[in-house]
Amino acid sequence: MRAILERPLVIAFIATIGVLGGLVLGTAVGSITTVLVYIVLALFVSLGLDPVVKMLERWGMRRGAGIGLVFGVFALLAAAVLVFVLPSIIAQIGQFVVSVRDAAQNLESNEWYRSLPPDAQSALSQALDEASEALSQPSTLAAVGGGALAVGVGIASAVSAGFIVVALTLYFLSSLSGMKQALYSLAPARNRPRFSDITERVTASVGSSLLGSVTISAINAAVVLALHLLLGLPFAVLMATIAFVITLVPLFGSVIFLVLGTLVALLSSPTQAIAFGVFYLIYIQIESYVVTPRIMNRAIAIPAALVLIGAMVGGTLLGILGVLIALPVMATILLIIREIVVPRQDAKV
Repeated sequence: MRAILERPLVIAFIATIGVLGGLVLGTAVGSITTVLVYIVLALFVSLGLDPVVKMLERWGMRRGAGIGLVFGVFALLAAAVLVFVLPSIIAQIGQFVVSVRDAAQNLESNEWYRSLPPDAQSALSQALDEASEALSQPSTLAAVGGGALAVGVGIASAVSAGFIVVALTLYFLSSLSGMKQALYSLAPARNRPRFSDITERVTASVGSSLLGSVTISAINAAVVLALHLLLGLPFAVLMATIAFVITLVPLFGSVIFLVLGTLVALLSSPTQAIAFGVFYLIYIQIESYVVTPRIMNRAIAIPAALVLIGAMVGGTLLGILGVLIALPVMATILLIIREIVVPRQDAKV
């Protein structure tokens, strides 16, 4: 206190320098946020692919050959999506917009609409009128045009970002063992066995969680595609793609898509919507009790409340990427708490 009173200008100058340094550091971190996201994404993708490469190694394949095989399959899948799936998605988006408009115009001629109570009919008609008026506004059309332009720019940016992430993923995947050894050397020698064991369990859990989440979402999308084709529902490829993205949200993604998919199926007929809802609900039960336990058997069990919190926080911060890595991050935190924090607290008697 005496030093502050004797040299107030010096203390104030030092404090100002500290604040300015913090602002400069924050600005620098903000300017490289995109690069940091690329690095984090590549690191998590490499951890997700590492279990597949290790499986190929157990089958007698060298690690370099395993990495090449995994990326070759991934490149073929990406090319197939770009050539066959993406054009269908774009076409079905246009069909979906037209279908929604036609359904709104022909709503009052549907039998199920006439069977509703008068209050419900009035409320639904008013909502559709307001939606139609909003869609006809010039500002809305301008927003749609700007959105289309933004999508085009976003696709171009995504392609360039994809090359960067692929290059980083290749590097991380090929040097993952060396990176771990370098990390272990930072710990004191007496703690390295314990530290390496915890790290191996964390990376194995992260890899299993990521790979398992993507696999479950892919199965879910295949089921949605099959249901749409069997029931004769439109927008099969579009809805399967939406299902893949939404079901990346653990535990609750399938329920969200159950509601969304049933509502979209109403554009065709109430009978098809009910059939889709029933069959998809049956699949959700199979997924919860059969598919997920078998695929996620190496992942750490996480309470449902923490899964929801992690997905919400991750989605708010990083969008779909945040939702995808939320589960591995929560698993890592829980493992550290269970294996390090809790034993240390138990030892304090």
